[in-house]
Amino acid sequence: MKLLSTFAASSHDLATLQLFRDADTASAAALLADCPVMLAAPGEVVSDPAVPRLVIVLRGALADATGDGATTKILPGESTGEQSVLDGETDLSGLAALEESELLLVDADLAWRLIEEADGVARNLLRLLSFRIRAASMQLRRRQKLGEFYRQLSLNDGLTGLYNRAWLNDVLPRLVATAHATRAPLSLVMLDLDRFKQFNDHHGHLQGDSALRIAAHVLAGALRPTDFAVRYGGEELMVILPDTPGPVAAGVAERLCERMREAIVFDDMRLPLPHVTASFGVASLQESQGDHALIAAADGALYRAKAAGRDRVVVASGA
Repeated sequence: MKLLSTFAASSHDLATLQLFRDADTASAAALLADCPVMLAAPGEVVSDPAVPRLVIVLRGALADATGDGATTKILPGESTGEQSVLDGETDLSGLAALEESELLLVDADLAWRLIEEADGVARNLLRLLSFRIRAASMQLRRRQKLGEFYRQLSLNDGLTGLYNRAWLNDVLPRLVATAHATRAPLSLVMLDLDRFKQFNDHHGHLQGDSALRIAAHVLAGALRPTDFAVRYGGEELMVILPDTPGPVAAGVAERLCERMREAIVFDDMRLPLPHVTASFGVASLQESQGDHALIAAADGALYRAKAAGRDRVVVASGA
């Protein structure tokens, strides 16, 4: 940076600067008289991590890049560096001039004298810091909401909209633990679209994707708000039924089997209507049984349903 003058020799009005509005400008001007006014070229870095100080923009603009990737624009009349002055800690922000800028540099010792001796400066400083805390809190809440949005996206299958395997691995063990602790029934239904490979080979993968979405829609439309539908993998789907004993779960599976049989995959009826069915395996949580064993029991029942001719429901023993 290039030294232009001292503040006393400059033509800038203290009253236009945020820190000194409605403050004792006479006392502040006397304290600031020998402070340097520097000229920064566009793109020039003006921060000095080793020197806590206030940087007040008299003309031009600065970009303040924080460690989390966010950037704040500092305009004429605004300042930065207050936090490092107050706590004496290194300022890790990266200040750079966005355009040719005139800057008033106030070292930490002088900043403290301004706070103590110039009436109104401390009040303005508190207002500025309060505003920044509020702004930072709002930004944090927005990021938390955005993070939760992306977290939810990561737990849903992109094709079907159902929960995915990551969600299942996180939630099912807790559902099982809760069921054991409360002695509440918990049932699980595994289903697999019948002859899905042949369907894909004959109608194409795009129509195969459509069939999976239709199957997911059938599940989502037939379940209670407290139930969960999951894409377990490939064409294999899962339904989790909390507070549901085996006989009721078997009835749910029969209803799903019938609705799947009636589902229309092609909207264009000029094409031959494909025959899409699913096989179902039902299992209910047994005493001391874990989540992996519950899935294995439902998967075994599903295998028996496919072996028995498909398009049917088989209930695991003990369910």
